[in-house]
Amino acid sequence: MVMFSKSTNLLSEFLRYIAKKSALGEERIPPLALLSKELQVSIASLREQLEVARVLGFVEIKPKTGIRWLPYNFTPSMLLSVYYSITISPDYFDQFRDFRNHLEAAYFMESAAKLTRNDIEKLDQIVKDAEEKILSNPPQLPHPEHREFHATIFSKTQNTFAQSVFSVYWDVYEYQGYAIINDLDYLKRVWHYHRLVMEGIQTGNLNQSFDAFLEHKDLMIKNNKNQPSQRFE
Repeated sequence: MVMFSKSTNLLSEFLRYIAKKSALGEERIPPLALLSKELQVSIASLREQLEVARVLGFVEIKPKTGIRWLPYNFTPSMLLSVYYSITISPDYFDQFRDFRNHLEAAYFMESAAKLTRNDIEKLDQIVKDAEEKILSNPPQLPHPEHREFHATIFSKTQNTFAQSVFSVYWDVYEYQGYAIINDLDYLKRVWHYHRLVMEGIQTGNLNQSFDAFLEHKDLMIKNNKNQPSQRFE
């Protein structure tokens, strides 16, 4: 109880209010004029607090329905923070990528073991689609397949914060320009490992699959280090 009391001191009056309402399952938020009286906070201050909550993805505001709280999602605030950090220096992306890689390694076995037959068939089709793109004339970049491959493997991860890291990573990866890769040999090696990962899951050999997954991570890290640094303006 003491810890909760201290944590609420970090929140604005409006954020404390909607947190309590969301915990009770109440979606609708009264108009600011009524909230101002209830919370004894000026309307001007509430507008500022409301905007912060909107940017963080805690509420949505629509003309006809008014203010409504949203289910908690860490992604909007993390995305904003990571974009801000890499605007200061692209080196922060290396740290974020390392953080994400460690999370994927930590959750791989747990999530892969829970994949259904439909999930595994989906992985198989993703690999086939990617290989077909790479071997086409001219070759096509299977980036959507790459993102979907990882998303499918970790779809069973029951952790809101981890899922946000996984999602934000790909948004930032694309923003950094890493989705544009012209090295055909590199792409073939990446998807060779993806096939090994998928086949290990298919046969129930998760240790083999995990080993291939880690090897493919090392390959990607080495390739990204060889790419020229990006500038953000």
